[in-house]
Amino acid sequence: MKKLARKFRRNSEDHKYSLPVHDDDSRPLDSKEQEELVRSLETNQAHQSRFWRTVFAALVSCYILFLLYSIFHQVSSPWELRYHAYFMEEIDSWMIISADFVAILAFSFAIKGLLHESMHHRRWIWYSWYTDIVLAIFWLYYMSRLPKFHWDVIWLPFGPLR
Repeated sequence: MKKLARKFRRNSEDHKYSLPVHDDDSRPLDSKEQEELVRSLETNQAHQSRFWRTVFAALVSCYILFLLYSIFHQVSSPWELRYHAYFMEEIDSWMIISADFVAILAFSFAIKGLLHESMHHRRWIWYSWYTDIVLAIFWLYYMSRLPKFHWDVIWLPFGPLR
């Protein structure tokens, strides 16, 4: 039966896409080979983790640039951006600018937590999350005071929470 299985594996058309099969695969790995395999998997996981944390930090940096753009427009020509204009009757301009600065601060905490290579990197992410909760409460409070609910500004309270 094993001969037939080996013959079938060699004759399969997708041989170049299959994993290599050795006749001595049935033996268990000794402790040195196991440790080497575990080390290689840990190294691979560390590289992938670092890569995806960097990608996410880059996306968060783009959102910070958007918030800076938003602050610039609110300072130069208040209430011109639609998502700020909804709150014209409810909030002073400086409060919106301050809320955007708080969001930038929270995102900066998140970036530091993502890119920092220490035991305390999670602490920065928690600081970011707590700051985002305060910001979400702020925006939800003022959204509830609007005469009509606008779905296109739902990202204001929930965007920073990521």
